[in-house]
Amino acid sequence: MQPIVIIGSGMAGYTLAREFRKLNTEQELVMICADDAVNYAKPTLSNALVGNKAPEQIGLGDAEKMAAQLNLRIEKHTWVKQIDAENRELHIENQEQTTIQPYSKLILAVGANPIRLAISGDASDDIHVVNSLTDYRTFRENLSKSADKRVVILGAGLIGCEFANDLQNTGHQATVIDLAPQPLGRLLPSHVAEAFKQNLEETGIHFVLGTTVEKVSKHAEQGYIVTLANGQNLVADVVLSAIGLQPNIGLAKDAEIETSRGVVTNTLMETNQADIYAIGDCAEVNGMLLPYVMPLMQQARALAKTLNGQSTSVHYPAMPVAVKTPAAPLTVLPAPLDVDVSWETEELDDGMIAKAFDSSATLRGFVLLGPTAGKQRLTLTKLVPDLIPAAI
Repeated sequence: MQPIVIIGSGMAGYTLAREFRKLNTEQELVMICADDAVNYAKPTLSNALVGNKAPEQIGLGDAEKMAAQLNLRIEKHTWVKQIDAENRELHIENQEQTTIQPYSKLILAVGANPIRLAISGDASDDIHVVNSLTDYRTFRENLSKSADKRVVILGAGLIGCEFANDLQNTGHQATVIDLAPQPLGRLLPSHVAEAFKQNLEETGIHFVLGTTVEKVSKHAEQGYIVTLANGQNLVADVVLSAIGLQPNIGLAKDAEIETSRGVVTNTLMETNQADIYAIGDCAEVNGMLLPYVMPLMQQARALAKTLNGQSTSVHYPAMPVAVKTPAAPLTVLPAPLDVDVSWETEELDDGMIAKAFDSSATLRGFVLLGPTAGKQRLTLTKLVPDLIPAAI
């Protein structure tokens, strides 16, 4: 029998391999990845400074350690050039040669790439994105050289706010720019967003909202000049872009695998091509794209069983997201996009509880801001219907 092949060595790929090995120690597993295949948890990157973690301390194991631990063959620094779904083969390429890798089952765990804005200026290529440990290493190197520690962050979403909090708490001056009128625009109702923003501003973080970056230029004495669409200029030592991610769907599209925002799968994580599955940030499961850790874990457990011969649909319970902003502790359970909700808010001494109810008065989402509100997480989560019910 041909091996099961996983493309990608991020959290999705390694979590699936680990879950599968709990069920099956014998089946040959192959992992193919374009980078060095170091295993690490990407969510730790946005608060590693506060945790006093150097980039070399973030990795949980190199390719050799992971291959031994999970009994799998890892082809690192290797690119999949083509998926031949009809013949169940991959055309792969590394520095030395191009070869064919057959598979019995194929899993796309190819993640997502940072969205990049079209920004002019002679320093546009110096804008950092942090989507991998390699990216983070470069970011930290440049950060350590910055004399005045001024960091401009593009994007006031989840990652942008987490990085801002991490940087501000470690002696840097963070300024966050976003076209939206509020931080976490897609996750929070405006009244909660305003309170969240005020909490972060009290630590010294600056927000410049309702505008975008047009140009980043080098300056001999001041590092970089960041020119905004509203005419304002900011001085920065380091510029970081955190405006969101786009699932990697190019390889799938070329293989005539159905894609939309991500690689389209059913609740078995199956694509429209036989024996090809998708998992993690690239997977659009039942119309839902949820680039968070908890959905990934649910996917990995279910798919591991399916790959081992026990067909298992993924179960999505209500899965709140904890935002790593200690200056404004925040837990968010977004309401489904296709559900109209009305908000009810309870003000607390140290924050607020905002609940989203649908037309039948069912709780469909919530936002917990502050330490006291956070204690309601489990109680409220139990009241929210599953996104994808458990199979009976």
